[in-house]
Amino acid sequence: MREYVDSICIKFKPGTRDIIKRRMAEAGITNMSAYIRKMALNGYVIRLDLSDMKEIVKLLQINSNTLNQYAKKANATGCIYLQDIQDIHEDQQELLQMLKNILHKLNMILANPGSC
Repeated sequence: MREYVDSICIKFKPGTRDIIKRRMAEAGITNMSAYIRKMALNGYVIRLDLSDMKEIVKLLQINSNTLNQYAKKANATGCIYLQDIQDIHEDQQELLQMLKNILHKLNMILANPGSC
């Protein structure tokens, strides 16, 4: 049994289909029916560029590995350099600021969804 059984016929002016296809590509949607349903029901589609998040995850992994190395060194020798701790702290502060910037951008998108 098919999920979608009710249909609506829509007529567009010449060239409108190309605009719809371009917006579909921007949203990463390949199924025109799905796109039109989404737009009709929700009014907008938000596509997030998460490349910044991927970079932050990579940097967090690097910092975690570095911190583990320092912890092993401290456990083995009983000491660690203050500069090493300060470097980790600075790296963490940079990552925190990057995350705050991303959250601010997300809040702006969610507060004004039609401006995407």
